[in-house]
Parts: sequence; C-alpha cells; structure tokens
Amino acid sequence: MKTTVVEQYFNKIVQHLEILKNEEYENILKAAEMLKEQIKQDKLIYAYGPGGHSNLGSQEIFFRAGGLMHVSAILDEGTLLSNGALRSMAIERTPGYGKIVIEDYNLQKDDLLILINAYGINSALIDAALEAKRRGAKIIAVTSVEHASNTPPDHPARHPSKKNLFELADLVLDSKVVVGDAVVEIEGLNQRVAAMSTFANAFLLNSLVAETVKALVEEGIVPPIWMSGNETGGDEANEKLYDRFIGRIKKL
Repeated sequence: MKTTVVEQYFNKIVQHLEILKNEEYENILKAAEMLKEQIKQDKLIYAYGPGGHSNLGSQEIFFRAGGLMHVSAILDEGTLLSNGALRSMAIERTPGYGKIVIEDYNLQKDDLLILINAYGINSALIDAALEAKRRGAKIIAVTSVEHASNTPPDHPARHPSKKNLFELADLVLDSKVVVGDAVVEIEGLNQRVAAMSTFANAFLLNSLVAETVKALVEEGIVPPIWMSGNETGGDEANEKLYDRFIGRIKKL
C-alpha cells in the first residue's frame, strides 16, 4: 500500500523526535541543571523566540499547564505574526532590534535566557544574544546547527556580523531541523511541505522543563507549577502562588 502524506509526515516526526531523544538527552540534562539552579535562587528564566513561528517556542513553556511558573516569556509585539507576517519578518531582520528588547526586559548578570529559533541567523535574534552576553546573562539556545551552518553568509536574513546563534550560546539544544524546515514530499511538487521545527522545539523545551522539575524534586524542592485553569481546582491552586510572580513576570 502506498504511504499517505499523513503517514509520511507522522513517520518523519516520530523519527525526528527519536533522534532528538537519543542525541540531545545529555544536553537536556545539562540545561536542566542550569534551570534548576536559577529556580533554587527564586530567579526567573527568560524565554525569547524572536521570529514569526519561533515565538511559539517561548509561549510553549509560559503560563502552560504542567509548566514552571518561573518562566517569563519575552513576547515582544514586533515579531508576533498577529501584527502582520511581513512586518514580523522585516523586524526580525532589523539590526539593533533585539538589543532593545533585551534592554526592555532588563536582563542582568547571571540571568538565564532561553533563545529559540530554528534557523539561528536573524538580526533580532543575534542582537538579543549579543546584548544578553554583554550584560552577563547565560544563554541556552534551542536551534538547528545544520540549518545555520548551511545558510550562506550573504543571506539577506543574516545579522551583519554573520554570526550563528549556536556559536554564541553557553549550551545548545540542537533541534536538527533541516534547511527549509518542511519535510514532506509530494509527487509532482518540488517544494516540500509540513514544517518540523514546532514539533522539535516543543519536544526539547517540554523535556527540559520535565527534567528540571525532576531534578528539583530529587533535591526535596517542589517548584511552583501551573495547573490548567480548565481543570477542577486549577484557578484556586494557581492563585495561591500569584503573589510570587505578579509584578516580576512582565507578561503575566
């Protein structure tokens, strides 16, 4: 029987996540140690995904059922698709923009920033990384080394420095997204369809959160975790912890 497009996509996703599980596990554990130490000090963990769909990564672990309350998503309006897709792309390619965003969130020495971007080359992203490093913050990158490495230096999306995110981070969770992101081939069509990056980012980020919680619990620390407001008792459980984070997390 001929494989359907749905089956092809499903198989590609499963195969990709299997590779991430096996090849990125040690780095996930190292990243979890970094998050654990921040939470032990009651410090926020910043997550920023500058770029259209990369913003989904920062939203994936923010204010999310089963997620850490210490996560503060940097949801800057500039690159959100809700303000216009072409506008978003233009802003993510604007040198200096990412620096302004990091300044606005006032990251400090020894803060921790998770930067999420499959391609890892855009100006807003690289400027955010450079400014965070200048301020002494630590960076975990969730990005594709392959995609960045195979993007020409003169690509119009690149930062003027031609730097890649994976070169600037303290630790990299390699999403291994292929150039172009889409993975499904349709007979009679040259362009592949159906992107992989959202699945890869979500798997790496939620795995990181889970391993962080596990590491904290093993040390006798029960971190504050969001319950779904649609779950019975969820609102009441969350409200007990609001005072610890309202006023600290900009987008809460």
